[in-house]
Amino acid sequence: MAQTRTHGSPSVAVAAGIVVGMLVMIVVPTALTLHSVSAPGTLSVGTDPSPYGYTWSLLLFIVPILVIGVWFLPSEGLDIPQRAFWRTIGILAPIGCLLDVIFAQWFFTFPNSKATLGISAPAFGKPVPVEEYVFYFTGFIAVLLLYVWLSEYWLAAYTVADYPEEARKMRRLLHFHPTSLIVAVTLIGAAWFFKKHFAPVPDRDGFPGYFTVLVAGALVPAMSFYPVARRFINWRALSLTLFIMLLVSELWEATLALPYGWWGFQPRQMIGLFVGAWSNLPIEEVGVWIAVSYATVIVFEVVKIWQASGRRAKDVFLGAK
Repeated sequence: MAQTRTHGSPSVAVAAGIVVGMLVMIVVPTALTLHSVSAPGTLSVGTDPSPYGYTWSLLLFIVPILVIGVWFLPSEGLDIPQRAFWRTIGILAPIGCLLDVIFAQWFFTFPNSKATLGISAPAFGKPVPVEEYVFYFTGFIAVLLLYVWLSEYWLAAYTVADYPEEARKMRRLLHFHPTSLIVAVTLIGAAWFFKKHFAPVPDRDGFPGYFTVLVAGALVPAMSFYPVARRFINWRALSLTLFIMLLVSELWEATLALPYGWWGFQPRQMIGLFVGAWSNLPIEEVGVWIAVSYATVIVFEVVKIWQASGRRAKDVFLGAK
């Protein structure tokens, strides 16, 4: 008679590696398959192909927020750390909006004005549709609510059991993580090298600024807090959050936003690697919500540790003397 095998939970390093491995096993075959499309088809659209399409599409974030926040969490009687939740949103959502405020003039275009309400919001250089700010604000809330629900209920068995006690053991939260810096520099350097030497000749001018901003947004929190946050992260909840957000993102980008002109990209600030089968989607866009999810979870866990520790911000982040 065969005996049942039992396994302990993997270490933090192994759990993080498994999340990366899960992404790789999806991304690699997908990339090879998409690369086989040597003559992508083009979508022929009329003068007003998707009236208010961008505006309606914001429901892709708003509906999950309502379902999780109004139904799932209350029905299970879950008491989420609200101060940590809203402080995380207060930190990250404005930073996300800065992507439009500062960089939209160099990174993005919005060719189909009829896909929006037609309300312009301020940004440096030129205004952007007001939907852009709703997009980032609701996006961060959707990511964090999804992670919280998965971590506190659906995959609660893999959450740190005695969070306050473990949080109080942390001498300080701010710890430099050199690996994250090395990864960031390597990724940005590789992107610049590809753009200058392997991108199509018309796309070799400029600098991969959009990719640089995304890498910084994802890895600056990791450079500062990953050594502490990693043992508190529910890696299974993060992995499912990543895959759900990646699915929603590619539905948005590949089938709706680019083909119907809700937004577009300026080649000078892109790497120069485009997915032809997805209306020449820049490769940067595939990783946007992966970067956002990763950074959001790290910041949330750090803020939650701070709240649970019961110590002053200066003492908990820098260490009491």
